[in-house]
Formats: sequence, structure tokens, C-alpha cells
Amino acid sequence: MAYKLLNTKSMKCLLLLILMLLFSMGHGQNLPGTRLKIKKSPGEIVLDGVLDEKAWEQADVANNWYQNFPVDSLPAPFQTEARVTFDDEFIYVSFVCYEDETPDVVSTLRRDFNYSLNDNVSFIFGPYNDRLNGYFFNVTAAGAKRDGTLSSGGVGENAFNIYWDNKWYSKVVRYKDRWIAELAIPFKSFKYKSDVKEWNVTFDRLDKKRNIKSAWVKTPRQFYTGTFAYAGQLVWEDPIPKAKSNISIIPFLSGGAFQDREQEPMASSTRLQTGFDARVGITPSMNLDLTINPDFSQIEVDEQILNLSRFEFQFPERRQFFLENTDLFANAGFESARPFFSRRIGIVQDTAGITQIVPILYGARLSGTLNEKWRLGVMNMHTKKMLELGLPAQNYTVATVQRMFWEQSSISMTFVNKQSLGVQEGDSLKYFHPSIFRKIDREGIRRPNTYNRVIDADLVLRSKDNKWYHSSFWAQSFDAQNKAKTMSGSAFFEYADRNLNANLGGFLVNENFNAEVGFVPGSTVYPGQIGYYSEIGYKAYPNSTRILSTGPRIGTSSILLPDGTLADREHTIGFGLDFKNSSNLLIEYSNTFQRLTIDFSPINNNDNRKFLKGETYRWNTVSASYQSNTTRKFNFLLNAAYGGFYNGSNLNMGGEFNMRFQPYATISMRFDHNNVKLPGDYGDEALFLLGPKLDVTFTDKIFFTGFFQYNDLIDNMNLNARIQWRYKPASDFFIVYTENYFPVNFASKNRALVFKFTYWLNI
Repeated sequence: MAYKLLNTKSMKCLLLLILMLLFSMGHGQNLPGTRLKIKKSPGEIVLDGVLDEKAWEQADVANNWYQNFPVDSLPAPFQTEARVTFDDEFIYVSFVCYEDETPDVVSTLRRDFNYSLNDNVSFIFGPYNDRLNGYFFNVTAAGAKRDGTLSSGGVGENAFNIYWDNKWYSKVVRYKDRWIAELAIPFKSFKYKSDVKEWNVTFDRLDKKRNIKSAWVKTPRQFYTGTFAYAGQLVWEDPIPKAKSNISIIPFLSGGAFQDREQEPMASSTRLQTGFDARVGITPSMNLDLTINPDFSQIEVDEQILNLSRFEFQFPERRQFFLENTDLFANAGFESARPFFSRRIGIVQDTAGITQIVPILYGARLSGTLNEKWRLGVMNMHTKKMLELGLPAQNYTVATVQRMFWEQSSISMTFVNKQSLGVQEGDSLKYFHPSIFRKIDREGIRRPNTYNRVIDADLVLRSKDNKWYHSSFWAQSFDAQNKAKTMSGSAFFEYADRNLNANLGGFLVNENFNAEVGFVPGSTVYPGQIGYYSEIGYKAYPNSTRILSTGPRIGTSSILLPDGTLADREHTIGFGLDFKNSSNLLIEYSNTFQRLTIDFSPINNNDNRKFLKGETYRWNTVSASYQSNTTRKFNFLLNAAYGGFYNGSNLNMGGEFNMRFQPYATISMRFDHNNVKLPGDYGDEALFLLGPKLDVTFTDKIFFTGFFQYNDLIDNMNLNARIQWRYKPASDFFIVYTENYFPVNFASKNRALVFKFTYWLNI
């Protein structure tokens, strides 16, 4: 009897093994380098969601998609097929996304939708075949569109830039057991070289309703499915259409009415402005962008924060002109010292800390790919003199050349120059804005700079499988005042696999390093700094129906002054849980030490006593953060922290609530509360930030965004409302209303009602 039982078990195991082998044979794994042929269409392609054209019948099929999330060892339960073809004007892509009758998750019809909150598919390709740079195009199950550029091989926080915008067309049709998407992308809408016969290519799909991500090329779950390290090759069997000269003119007309009630008497004004942008294809892969008298009034205002630290907060760049090929300029340096930060051009804070716009007279940018190994970027901008802000006319130049080598590595050289025109060495400091004399010379006197220059060299090394990464840079600044100790540099190493993520880095910023067009977080806090940091985390993947991964992480960071004195140190230990339904929980404990290098008050109240330079403080903090299931129409993020804060304590609670009425509207509420309790006359303060927001997409061409912000720290309430009508591809009409109030009596500080009309014209 025992023999028969053993024999039965053996037969079951053998049968199971055979079934698994047959299943895997039927679902072959597409590995990096898998080839997909593209042939010219023998006839017209109609975007109708019906794949009955001969070109689709003859096209190679990108099938057998594998999961990337929540597991990366199984085929996708609902498969996807992608096909590619072309004619003389367009490259066409079709997707067949197999489904059942479960309702799709589509949060909006807005262009450039949030990838992680929508059922969607992506076409990601690199026409330079360098495994570093390319484009992506996405569509949702409801037909919303998203496009952008890809840099650094798709690795890193800023590798996918959604602010790039261009003309293309799509059609999505939902059937009972599938949805079909067809894309038509003009060859004029992106840069490529006709003599490159193979392109990097991959496709991915987010099945949000089931919280499953899959890709055509099997991709380990610790990496994005759009990374070129895990991409295939698009092989052109028929000749690629010759890249033609591409010239686009985008004229605009804008105007508005403005009131400033803080002036006595109240100031009112109107404005009518015109200008244009132009995009000129110098070569098939090199573009010249021009802007004359640009207007960015349609850009949403920054989301305010409660910043209780000594450091400046880095708001993201949203202005379209600065965003294409932005990695060429913005990736120079490292977090400790960026030689170039585009928001230094045309944006400045006044003496009250309020952001002000400095008009840009003109700008030009030449950027793109010279060949498979070389990239180039040169930009020049000129701003108007603003006497009321203490700013002379200023000219900015940044130039970068990048050489790619190996699979995904590069070396770059960057030069940044800022020239203040009409500034004399003996001019009164009271006249000028602080941004042009932030440093003190060797005689201890603050003098305005007539110029500021930075030269920078960067090295990036990345292994073929993305597990090993190294980044280092060296930079030197030059200006009219500081002649010595003007260097900065860093080195960073990282290893990441399925379970382990570890990094180690260090940096140096000399006391006179001055990057006026860059972002150096400690430039106004430390008289030079030497820092190091390290973090190691481990993830385990338990056999659980609910938990995807779990594990600890531990990190440390320290900053020393040039003489070796410890200024800042933080030790952190945390434990995280990632759930299969997309929710996650993180609990952390941190120990903080600070030796102040400047006098400082975190709550910006002149009646309170300040913490003084040279004082030292130590405190501990416990924090927790929870993100709920984002597949639900109602979801939320909550975070809380409690512990010491200098010589007192702080209870922080914040987060965001979101409710979507898909796909037409989303209502959200962002909040942040700090209850700061300090002894004696240092002061107690309960600080609040509230930010309700309404986002409505009436159609895929008409959008409304309205939000209100109350910030107790800067004593301000802000209302911003914007309506956008995309009446033609890449052509828009905007109406924007903005008003700032005093929180105490709701009295208006200032208000503006503006419009902007743009038209995209291809020549």
C-alpha cells in the first residue's frame, strides 16, 4: 500500500512537471535583444480599432508577454499583442489587450495622465540604438494619451520626462474580451537617423484593475519595464523613410488684467503680449529650438510646502522650452551640487520670499544626437532688466557634450555661464538682488558678481543588466570675487538585485564653490561641506496571498565642515511592507544631530528667539507612512511623525485623500500639519497647509484644474483655476485665474486673469 501511494505521488509530480514544461514552451520568454521585424505597409492604415489591413496581417507579432509585477516569473494572465508597421509619413503601432468584462481603471482623459493610476499600454523606442535615449507613447483603455522622452537608459528618478509634447494620433476601441489601440506617430514628431537600421524597442502594459504590470521583454521586478537594458531590437526590413527637414512655428498671443492691493494706492494694469517658439530640424537628429518673448502664464503654480528646514526646496521645472533633452543639462553634477538648474532663469524670489517672474527676451537651444556615440546640447537665454527686483539684464549659457561607451555608460563635459550686464564692482549692494552676490570674498566683503561660470565633468558607469551603477563628477566655479577653494565633486556607487539594494557615496563642496545658475542645497547653510552617506536594504518575497515583499533598510549620512567639525548626522532604520493590492507601509526611526552654522528659526516668526550659530542639538523621531490601495476609486496617503525637534518636539501629520469619478473627475485634498512646541521664548506654533484640488476632464480635449492652498507658515492663501482647450493637436487655448489672500480676513493681496492662445504650424 505504501508503495502504491509513493508511486501515485511520483506520477502526480511527473505529470505536473510535464505540464509546466509544456506551458513554458508555449509561452517562451522574450529576452533582451529579441528581434521584431518592421515592414512597410502595402496600403493605407485607418485608425479605427479594427485590425483588418493587410499590413497588420503580415506584421511580426510581439507576443508572449511576461509579468514584471507583482511577480516576474509567470506569463501575464491576460496577454497583449503588439505590431509595428510604417509608411512614408508615419510609424504605426497596434495593441490587442486581451480582457474580460471587468471594468477598466481609467482615472482621467487628460493628456500626460498618471501612468500608475490607469490601465494603459506603452510603446518605448530608441531610434539612436544607443540603449540610453529615446521616446515613449502611451494610451489608456479610454483613449487618453501620454508621451515623453527617455534618458539614462530608463534608469533613475528623472529618466522618463512626460513634459515633452508633440503631434501624434490614436484610436482606442473597447470590445467584450479585449481593447484595441492604434497609434500613428509622424516621423516628423521625433528625431532619428535614416542610416540606423535597428532601434531599441519594448512594450509594456499596466493592468491596473488587477495590479499587474507586464512587458514584451522579460524584466526583473526591481527594474522599470521601459529600461533599455531589458529591450528588444526593432529591425527595419524595408528602408526607413529619409529623415526630412522639420520646421515648426508655434506663435502665441497672451494677455490679462492684474491687480496688486498691497501697494498704496492699489496698482492695476493690463497686458497684451505676443511671441513665438520655433523648432528647426538642423539634421535628422539635431534640433534648434528658438523662443522670442516667451510667456509661461499657463503653467500651474507650484504646490506649496511647509519647509521647516534650513535648506531651499527644489521645485520641479514645468516650462516646456527647458524640457526636451533636459537630461543633457540637468543631470550634470549630483544632488549635493548641480551646476545647472533651469528655474534659476526667469524665476526669482523677492525680499518677502514670494516667487516673481523675470521676463525672458529670447532663448535658443541646439540639442540632439550627433551619432550613436555623441550627443550635444547648447542653450542661451537672455532676461530683461528688472530694477524693482534689483536685477540687471542677464545672459545665461550652458553647453554639454556627451560621449556614450559600452552598453549604457557615458562621460560628459558641461560649461555654465551667467553674465550680469551693466554691473560695476563698486556698485551699491542695496541695489542688487541677493542672487548675484551670495558669496563673501576673501576680505569678508559681499560684492556683486559681474559673472559666474562653472565647468563640470561627469562619469556614469552602468552594467549591462543594470545591477551595478556608478556616478561621479568634478566641477570648478569661477567668478569675479572668489579665486581659491572653488571646487566640488562626488562619487556614488550602487548595487541592486532582486533582494539587495546597497549604495555608498561621498561629496565635497569647497567653501567658495559658487554655482549661481545651479542648485547647491547647502550653499547658504554651510561654509563648505564634506559629506558621506550609505544605505542598505533587503527585500524578501514571502509565500503569501497578500504580502508582495517585506524587509528592513538602514542608512546613515554625515556632513562635515572644511575643518573636519561634524555639522549634521542622521542615522535611520526602517521596515517596509509592500502589498499585492498596491498598498504599502513604511515605519522608520531616526536619530539626528545638528551643529548650527547659521542663526535659524524654523517657524519664521521674528518675535521668537532664534537658534544660534554654534549650538548643537540631538533628537529622535519615529515616523510611519501608509499608502492605501490605488486601484480603488477612493484612496489615501497618510504619514505621521513624532519626536524631538531641536530643543523641543514636533508632531507632524500629513497626507492626501483622493476620490476619482472616472474618467471625468478627481477630487483630492492634500494636507500637512506641524505642531511645534519649543521651550521658553523660542515659541510654539501650530502650522497648517491645506490644498483641495479639483481636476475635471470634460473630454480628451477640454480640461479644468482648480486648487486652493492655505499655508500658515507664509501667511498666505492661494486660488488657482485653469481651463485648457486643445482645439488641434499641440495647439491650445488657456484661461487662468490666480488670487492670493490674507488668511485672517480673506482680504485680497493680488489677483490676475490671463489668457493664452497657441497654434502649432508645421512648415
